[in-house]
Amino acid sequence: MEWIDLGFGLFSDFANPKKRLFFGYLGLSILIAMIWLIIFRKTPLRESLARIFDRKVFFSGSAIADYKVFLINRLFTGFISPLLLTQVGIATAIYMALVRSDLTWWGIYSDASKTLVVALFSLAMFLADDFTKYLVHRWMHKWPMLWSIHKVHHSAETLTPMTVYRIHPLEGILYASRSAVAQGSVISVFYYLFGDQVDLYTVVGVNVLVFMFHVSGSNLRHSHIDIRYPKWVEHVLISPAQHQLHHSVAEEHFDKNYGAALALWDWLFGSLYVSEGQHDMKFGLLASERQSASELSTLYFAPLREIYQRLKRNSVRSVRFVSKALREK
Repeated sequence: MEWIDLGFGLFSDFANPKKRLFFGYLGLSILIAMIWLIIFRKTPLRESLARIFDRKVFFSGSAIADYKVFLINRLFTGFISPLLLTQVGIATAIYMALVRSDLTWWGIYSDASKTLVVALFSLAMFLADDFTKYLVHRWMHKWPMLWSIHKVHHSAETLTPMTVYRIHPLEGILYASRSAVAQGSVISVFYYLFGDQVDLYTVVGVNVLVFMFHVSGSNLRHSHIDIRYPKWVEHVLISPAQHQLHHSVAEEHFDKNYGAALALWDWLFGSLYVSEGQHDMKFGLLASERQSASELSTLYFAPLREIYQRLKRNSVRSVRFVSKALREK
């Protein structure tokens, strides 16, 4: 029975509407890909099916590594999750701090329209989550220590819906903490201001805006189906092609399109790149920092070695700097 429970636990994402891999979202992504290829790209049905279910993609060494990393990380998460920050813990701590502070806004809007409060809360939760994803993602590209970790995700040379889970466990911890802080902060502030009026607009238990993101083809961002949106839409929403461009090894695509659902943050902070005219992109890492796309030992331990070496170099520099400063005195 324990083995059966473990098996269900490992693959529970496929039955959970709160997860991107939910079978309903995957099915809709296939339908959207078919519509895109047949209607907009004028691709015959048989060829469209062959492209969507391309064996060279789903059975590549890189893709098989995706599947292995997904399973290993699920096991790791089961052990580590009780030690992580939680949304409820963060929300409770901030709420109590606000109540005990000198602020006099506690429940100030508790008689506001329930409909308005729920709409604002649903929007705030979505925006806070998406914006902090953008920030952390950008930092992971800009800060060498974090890039050593995030490089595991970008080492993928083929993209499948499972690639979104191709991350180092340290990145998983970072993103889980980000989510707890971002959403916990919003929850605490809203409960402080609006009291029991706070609630979410949900579909199948999911924030309606997150649900819309998933049913509109979120799984196609990590795929080889380069669906584009009109240029003006790609200034607001990240298209699958825009995220595929983010994985491109072409120099002009470096440090572009960090957004998860919204391109708005990229537009505001100068990292937007629209997808028009991009075809046959090559994914992975530059030759100068390429690591195996399929060896698990490299994916899990190379980042740790890099971080250790960076810390060691920084420590040596610090010692030399202090020694020089003392001698000059």
